[in-house]
Amino acid sequence: MAAKELKPVAGSTSRKRRASDGPALSRAVQTMAELAGIDEGALSPELRGTLRRVFAENAAMRLELEDSRMRITQLERLADEDALTPIANRRAFVRELSRMIAFTRRYGPPSSVVYFDVDGLKKINDAHGHPAGDAALRHIAEILCKNVRSSDLVGRLGGDEFGVILAQTNQEQAAAKAAALAQAIGKTALRWGKVKIPVSAAYGVYSFSGSDDAQVAIEAADKAMYKQKRVASAR
Repeated sequence: MAAKELKPVAGSTSRKRRASDGPALSRAVQTMAELAGIDEGALSPELRGTLRRVFAENAAMRLELEDSRMRITQLERLADEDALTPIANRRAFVRELSRMIAFTRRYGPPSSVVYFDVDGLKKINDAHGHPAGDAALRHIAEILCKNVRSSDLVGRLGGDEFGVILAQTNQEQAAAKAAALAQAIGKTALRWGKVKIPVSAAYGVYSFSGSDDAQVAIEAADKAMYKQKRVASAR
């Protein structure tokens, strides 16, 4: 998978030009003279030039700081985003799950984590190529994101594994939501060229308490998923 490129921070060049804008500098010189109790007309050319340089340097520093902050925000977003799908990666998912567990510990409402495992991804790769398999993963990520609340979080936990954090949702509610999400995945085939590729996913649900650990909660949901798979294959 190709690494994502950082895009230039929009507008940084034009903002730097504005830092040396003549009218703005003139107004700044006038303001600084007024604050010092000096008539602007009495300023010597040397002092006027010094004030202009000070203002320009301060303005440039503020713009550089703003650009640096935007760059840091962009880097943090890329560090938390999965390389293939536009959702949280495992690192970000575990961090948010830890926060939700801490919230549950403090305030009490239960929340849940759902573990999804994509069925037959290897068959898709073998039959249609790995680009089709990648498209299937992006397809499933899109379905999950479209069918959860803004307070929930979708993440990719591994190759063909996804997780969903359902905020303030108990075990019964989470099981119903997980079933609905699995149904939404199953009824929407992936269009790959002229071919429709059916996709589906098994799931497991775990409603966690404040005493849980994020990794323990994920493993519990994973075990529940495998149990559901065994039950389904036994039918």
